[in-house]
Parts: sequence; structure tokens; C-alpha cells
Amino acid sequence: MIRISPLIDRLIDAFQMLPGVGPKWATRMTLYVLQHNREGGETLARSLSAAVAEVKRCRECRTLCETELCAACANPRRDADTLCVVESPADVIAIEQAGGYSGRYFVLHGRLSPIEGVGPSELGLVDFGARVRVRGIREVILATNPTVEGEATAHYIVEALSGMDVRVSRIAHGVPLGGELEYIDGGTIAHALHGRRTID
Repeated sequence: MIRISPLIDRLIDAFQMLPGVGPKWATRMTLYVLQHNREGGETLARSLSAAVAEVKRCRECRTLCETELCAACANPRRDADTLCVVESPADVIAIEQAGGYSGRYFVLHGRLSPIEGVGPSELGLVDFGARVRVRGIREVILATNPTVEGEATAHYIVEALSGMDVRVSRIAHGVPLGGELEYIDGGTIAHALHGRRTID
């Protein structure tokens, strides 16, 4: 890659830390900010600096927020008996935007991956069973992604909760609403068939 100047090069390198942003996109964003929107760049820099300094994990669910408790955990109207386990704060946002869920969350910030050195302690799962027992949770919904690591993480949580008086459920995976079977891959169809349910 052609180096332009130390400050511009540093900004291009900084943009490349974002997922999906390679050298070309990083260069475009850098030049756009410097050529056309320096005020927006200053706003971005201030907002990013403030967020990095102030945002931390919620004391209860571990999602990202700047207060001790996130909005969901601080809301007394949410169902405290139900706990949805997700891999990331982005999953919380997706579920909240979809609507229909009014319980609490537990954010893992990843999934089990021994190759990458991610074990139960990195995901906050060491005392997960005790947390569920102390809070009187009646149902744990596993909403980890349908990947090998996501399934392994879900299996670990099921084992951690075995013998406890708690219902453990898994979100459905399979054919998307409006999807046509002939265009769906075989693995997804097999998963959907395995997870079928009775129609009342």
C-alpha cells in the first residue's frame, strides 16, 4: 500500500480495525473526512473517545452500557424469571428490535473456542448455575449462534444447569420466514426438520 503521510497513514490504519474494512475502504473514508467533512470527523472522534472511556459492562447481564445497570436490567417491568443467553450485545439489539421478548439477558461476549483460548471463565460461565439459582430464574433461553462453537457453548450451559429446577430452551433455527426450500442449504433444512414442533 502506498504511504501518504504519517497522520493520514495512521488514520487509514485506524479505520482498518473495523470489521470488513480493508485498505481501499479505509483510504476512502479517511479522504472523505479530510476533504469533505472535518466537522463530522471531529464529532466522530469526540463520540468515540467518550464511548471508549465511559462504556463498560452491565453489572447484571454484561451487555455494554455507561451506567451500572443497562436499560433492560433496570426496568422493573421486564420478566425477571426468564434469561436469554446471547453471544454479543449486537444479539441483544437484534432481539429487542424484533420485539416479543420481555425477559432479561446474559451476554457472553463470545463463544467457547479452546483454539482461541476462550473458555468458560472468559464468558462469565464459571458460576452461571449459581447465578441462575440465586436469581430464581425459571427458564434459560439459549440464543447462541448455530455454529460449531455456538452449539458447544449451548451444550456447556445445558450441562451447567443439569439437575436444577429450570427449563432450558433453544431458539429455533432453520428455514427463514418467506424462504423457499429449493434455495435453502441441506444443513439448514436438516436442522429445521430436527427442531420441528407439533401444531396445536
